[in-house]
Amino acid sequence: MVFSEMTRPSCLGLVLLVIGLLITAASAAPDSGAAEPADSGSGFVDYFANWFVRVDKIRAEQPKWAPPLATTSPALQEVLRYDVSQQSLPGGHTLTSFGSGKGLEFIPAQNVQFIVGIPAWQTLDTSPRKEGWADQTFLMKYRILSANAENGNYVLTAFFGLSVPNGSANYTTHHFVYTPTIAFGKGWGDFDVQSTLGVSVPDDSGTKTLGSPLALNVTAQYRLAKYFWPEVEANYTYWPNGTHESLNQLFITPGLVLGKFPIWSRVAVMFGAGCQVAVTDHPLYHRNLIVTGRISF
Repeated sequence: MVFSEMTRPSCLGLVLLVIGLLITAASAAPDSGAAEPADSGSGFVDYFANWFVRVDKIRAEQPKWAPPLATTSPALQEVLRYDVSQQSLPGGHTLTSFGSGKGLEFIPAQNVQFIVGIPAWQTLDTSPRKEGWADQTFLMKYRILSANAENGNYVLTAFFGLSVPNGSANYTTHHFVYTPTIAFGKGWGDFDVQSTLGVSVPDDSGTKTLGSPLALNVTAQYRLAKYFWPEVEANYTYWPNGTHESLNQLFITPGLVLGKFPIWSRVAVMFGAGCQVAVTDHPLYHRNLIVTGRISF
């Protein structure tokens, strides 16, 4: 399948339009699970009129942890996320990623969340300089079990990710990649642990090069003074096949997430920063600085 260079800007424009509409609607919506659902007699109209009433009820049934810096949260959320990262590569080069594949996260139905990634713009400081769009990503979450802090403080969620090979020539994988994942979190007071375990499976022709890496992420997080969430993440990957066959790498990622800071009705912002540091030999990169900004609604 061939994707034109116009696909990414057009997709980005559509995502930004939807983001604007959702945040505008959120600013006028009540921030309370006790709000009464609207009833216009039209199921289609009521579905959108009751969007945030439904979202508040769904989120009230799960823990209220901050989403980790790198690990994907097992909890469902509605947020616009934009990350910038800078990887220190072997040979002294630096790969900078604007967007890092994050984007719009929304809850369309009970126990279901979708993430529509904003394709990352990447630059590599080689000579000549390499730059371009990374592939488009999508993720669906299905929350299997959950309980809020008063009823057990845990969540169990299944993910299914998809990467579409529509990136620029320098950065596309040239293959569709499917990523089933299981995620779990448990909290004890202000302390929580969130974890994901998944495998990336490319289409048939991509297995020999990309392989099917297994990824395990574990985050330990503690809440301080309402708005401060210091954390430590362990991010482990193992390649059983492909170009990196038998390679494994482990990163330790200390970080800090701040928020949620209310700015307008139900709209709030979060910020975070951290640094992944390789602790195994021969990693794909040695260090990765991450800065994140998030608007929740």
